[in-house]
Amino acid sequence: MLSAHLAEKIISEVKKLLTEDIIIVSKSGTIMASTDKRRIGNYHEGALLAAKDGESRIITEEDEKHLAGVKAGINLPVFLNNEVIGVIGITGSPSDVSPFGVIIQKMTELLIQENHYSELFQWETRALEGFVFEWLQQRSMDASFLERARLLEINLESKRQIILLQWPQRLEPLLRNKWVQLLEWPEKKSNDLFVRWGNERMILLLEVNETIQSREKIKRFIQFSNSIIPGLQAGVGRAVDGIHVTQSLQQAERALKSIVDDQFFCFDEDLILELILDELSAETKKDYLEKTISPILEEDDLLITMEELFRQNHSLKKTAEALHIHINTLHYRINKIKTLTGLSLNQIYDASALYLAFLILEKSTKN
Repeated sequence: MLSAHLAEKIISEVKKLLTEDIIIVSKSGTIMASTDKRRIGNYHEGALLAAKDGESRIITEEDEKHLAGVKAGINLPVFLNNEVIGVIGITGSPSDVSPFGVIIQKMTELLIQENHYSELFQWETRALEGFVFEWLQQRSMDASFLERARLLEINLESKRQIILLQWPQRLEPLLRNKWVQLLEWPEKKSNDLFVRWGNERMILLLEVNETIQSREKIKRFIQFSNSIIPGLQAGVGRAVDGIHVTQSLQQAERALKSIVDDQFFCFDEDLILELILDELSAETKKDYLEKTISPILEEDDLLITMEELFRQNHSLKKTAEALHIHINTLHYRINKIKTLTGLSLNQIYDASALYLAFLILEKSTKN
């Protein structure tokens, strides 16, 4: 409960307030940390008595003569959940150091409580992450898995919808304070599960009752998350039975990859062409690009022109304006695309083939 590392941390914080020597002692009477390094590991009888009695103990110069390892000052028991877990001692004239005793005692207890709850939070987080990771690999649920779910109070029977969040790669791994802020989402229910998914991702397994309401709730969650981590993006899978959560995760990953331009979220249920692209093998995509736009891959002006033409729904006027070029220059580029690829942007079949090639190229570049 009270480790040497934590004892050193407490000494470091408390000595910012006092010039007197300070010690942290285990409840068995061993000095764990001290501003005087020579005392570490020594036995301290006064601290042992303070721990046993659960009360502060003044150490006088007279006590130095018959109590082992003590110096004049004050020893104060430190409590966690109403149990003595150690003692903090302040060396000096009892009349000088006693007024600081209670303040230092409470400060030490607060540091220990913070560390305790931090460790508890980390333990619970790791336990949940381990369970969810296993859940997403499960093809069946054996008795051991079901028992762990019961201990973690996780409902496996309700429908789940996975939201996969990814923050910008420029950011460091998510700090605990940001993580806690996300967990404090006001609309979070007891059966909604948050877990980290690598250094740059997080998963929300949302318990779903009504799909329409959940869609709006998810949008609010993504907006809330973006207020904490600007630049965050989210892919949303579909609602599935608990045993099929892996499907929802795969859909969320597909939706995340499909985010374009200034979007910051995408629902898998809204995808159309992307459903086909996701099923194509890397070899098929490579062959398709070879047969379509490979001749213009080094022609940046032609690729930019084609991209803008698709964005402007084939409006020549708007495309020329957006690219800041003369309409004749645009016609020249469109004709050059036809010459090099053999496909005409003025023919619906050819234009569709080029658009599909452009989507494949865009996704492969992004990934």
